[in-house]
Amino acid sequence: MNGGDAASSSAATSGPPPSLDWRFSQVFGERTAGEEVQEVDIISAIEFDKSGDHLATGDRGGRVVLFERTDTRDHGGSRRDLEQTDYAVRHPEFRYKTEFQSHEPEFDYLKSLEIEEKINKIRWCQPANGALFLLSTNDKTIKYWKVQEKKIKKISEMNIDPSKAESSSSPPQLVANGLPADKAQGYLSNDFSFPPGGIPSLRLPVVVTSQETNLVARCRRVYAHAHDYHINSISNSSDGETFISADDLRVNLWNLEISNQSFNIVDVKPTNMEDLTEVITSAEFHPIHCNMLAYSSSKGSIRLIDMRQSALCDSHTKLFEEPEAPGSRSFFTEIIASISDIKFSKDGRYILSRDYMTLKLWDINMDSGPVASYQVHEHLRPRLCDLYENDSIFDKFECCLSGDGLRVATGSYSNLFRVFGASQGSTEAATLEASKNPMRRKIQTPARPSRSIGSMTRVVRRGSESPGTEANGNAYDFTTKLLHMAWHPTENSIACAAANSLYMYYA
Repeated sequence: MNGGDAASSSAATSGPPPSLDWRFSQVFGERTAGEEVQEVDIISAIEFDKSGDHLATGDRGGRVVLFERTDTRDHGGSRRDLEQTDYAVRHPEFRYKTEFQSHEPEFDYLKSLEIEEKINKIRWCQPANGALFLLSTNDKTIKYWKVQEKKIKKISEMNIDPSKAESSSSPPQLVANGLPADKAQGYLSNDFSFPPGGIPSLRLPVVVTSQETNLVARCRRVYAHAHDYHINSISNSSDGETFISADDLRVNLWNLEISNQSFNIVDVKPTNMEDLTEVITSAEFHPIHCNMLAYSSSKGSIRLIDMRQSALCDSHTKLFEEPEAPGSRSFFTEIIASISDIKFSKDGRYILSRDYMTLKLWDINMDSGPVASYQVHEHLRPRLCDLYENDSIFDKFECCLSGDGLRVATGSYSNLFRVFGASQGSTEAATLEASKNPMRRKIQTPARPSRSIGSMTRVVRRGSESPGTEANGNAYDFTTKLLHMAWHPTENSIACAAANSLYMYYA
């Protein structure tokens, strides 16, 4: 599948694609009824690699768990042949591959600050020589991991012929050097000499490499001491050599091979901290152009910068923000406008952003406003006071786009997630639950004015419209929230995290 303009233009000529019928695929770490979830087991990051054959999750306990796809290996033929012949009866299947402890809890003695081990982000790097590479980060430290299969070395035999060994009902007592206890004193004396022919009972193991393999995760590099504030984003460059890391006030550029030096390319820290009005919330490299990146702010704006302009990118190439509606300002305006996540489309033409209330799709060639807005939490507007009191208003939901750019998705409360159509004429807007029966809460909205993501017309698409309730009429559960999700890069398959459970769906 090819994302971008080709998909958009074909959709424009043939009409919107039909709404997808989402089905349950797999669940890992499913909870039994009444089972208490341990804090360290809650998933905090999800990421597919570029091929879609591997999936990584990180949790609050600092662990990274890898899954690999199996349904493409169990059949003969190429991936393309399989998709053409039996796609209708197959669905993506993953299995547990390995896990490793990426980060440990630390303590900053200078600031008297505990640094938790929670994995904030995971990003896959280019594989090489059969090995997988990925970056993982907690609040302060980024690590570069190599995961590779190693052949296991075993002791196959000892160098003693059992038939020539002395037969005895009780073996002689040995000391640490391997000699019988009655000869140990002679060994320690200065006039000790080896008997003719050597010592026949000297045991030496023969080590051989077996055909069995074991997955080994090794930390290749540690990128530390570059951020004074909590890291919220890491993103790989398309050149395969560099990546960025962002905290509240700075974006740093790293080379994968150099761990003791980084370049500060964005710095929004004012001379006087009392003048601080906004912070960086997310940053992402352009998927094609290694000189371009975007970062979002707590004021709801997105800045596109070009690193070719200057070493320190204080000025932006483009600024994307939606003007505030007159008379709509309230105490909560800036809080709900803060962007929690941004993602580029596969072709780099569009940026998807998620704030507390909405999903917005931006065309990087049009900075006057978003080309589409999808209302996710508009029905919660009357309850903003309650959400502020219980801190739910500060929850950071992630967003994702399909590989073909025709759909967008994000999470919500009560372990619900929303999928919206993004092609011309599409009225698709489904609400699904992270369970084995996802379609139980599906909502199909009535037809609304449609648009193409390539057109200049702006459209608002709504999800569930029942205030304060789910699709089935129950009250929202703000303690169960689906913050993290990822869309398979080439297929209509979604992975999402509900507490410590990883749910996977396909259509």
